[in-house]
Amino acid sequence: MAIKIFYDKCTLCKRCIDQCPFGAIEIKEGKLHINESCTLCGLCVKVCPEAALEKKEEQVFKADLTRYKDIWFFAETRDGKLSHVALEMLNASLKLKKKLGEKVAGVLLGSNVKELAGELGKRGADKVYVVEDVALEHFQEEPYAMAMAQLITKYMPNIVLAGATMMGRAFVPSVAAKIRTGLTADCTDIDIDGETKLLIQTRPTFGGNLMARIVCKNHRPQMATIRPKIFEEAAVLNPDGPPQLIVEPFLKEGFQNRVQILGKEKVENIVDLQEAEVIVSGGRGIKDPKNFALIKELADLLGGTVGASRAAVDAGWIPYPHQVGQTGKTVKPKIYIACGISGAIQHLAGMQTSDYIIAINKDPDAPIFRVANLGIVGDVFEVVPELIKKIKGM
Repeated sequence: MAIKIFYDKCTLCKRCIDQCPFGAIEIKEGKLHINESCTLCGLCVKVCPEAALEKKEEQVFKADLTRYKDIWFFAETRDGKLSHVALEMLNASLKLKKKLGEKVAGVLLGSNVKELAGELGKRGADKVYVVEDVALEHFQEEPYAMAMAQLITKYMPNIVLAGATMMGRAFVPSVAAKIRTGLTADCTDIDIDGETKLLIQTRPTFGGNLMARIVCKNHRPQMATIRPKIFEEAAVLNPDGPPQLIVEPFLKEGFQNRVQILGKEKVENIVDLQEAEVIVSGGRGIKDPKNFALIKELADLLGGTVGASRAAVDAGWIPYPHQVGQTGKTVKPKIYIACGISGAIQHLAGMQTSDYIIAINKDPDAPIFRVANLGIVGDVFEVVPELIKKIKGM
């Protein structure tokens, strides 16, 4: 959209200049000029007595949507194995397949990853695209983005999904930019619109206070990254049925990787909330950082991991890797115990799909009780020590 000036009609009466609330119109070298302050409000068009200004709609580019078929997911690998999130993205794709009727295809990038295609086939993938190259042996944003973009450009999928992991968040936006399409990041749900057949991508916005539903009408593929643990892992559906395998080379002509890996070092004691089966989390109700020792004691007795709300992390009581919620980790343990956590929507977005939720809070009206399977109205400093005593005595 833009404001067009018909200079042959303009008399430089300055009425548009006087009326513009943003000071976006001026006279330069004897001609009317609209600068970057213009908000396209159109007030200048309405007040011009000579109709010398016109608000013009720019032509919207629309791809030929009929050429795009299939639902793709990035099959993330770690240490030569399929990651849990790869199987979650497969399951998400299979759910879309039921409504679209299109085939599901996984994308494997790396070195010596072809043998993993069979596992994806067993769990429901119709096809698997494989790009193997020494440049893809270790994850790096630039080569992965180029390899993925090459595949999409050649085969033109309708939908492309990836996990909102460190890897997915790093390179998938670059892919979207290369192929000139949109990307909705950190989705908490996806679905297909029954009428338009468009991908509905749902994600938190405005600090998690609202949920936005986003569609990509004019460009393809429709791309989204989805938070881990939103979907279950795809189950084994066809133990003997291998998928159609499509192996493509990595075309490196004109490509120059600006990053060089000098070495790798394994970091121990990393908090892996997303793999934990039991999480005991503390919030503002813990009152003091030293009281997280109580949370840790309960977590250790249950063979679990310590989590935290954003309030506890922002207060400096516990490091960020422990944070559960919209701006932290999305988790799905078998048991989630929330201690002194009120249950703001940002926190609920990260843990409400847990198998069994136990909430401990003094406030009987705390929002956390709305999602809890078991709610204990009481003081954390009375309830948790009692729980610890009971467990030790078992």
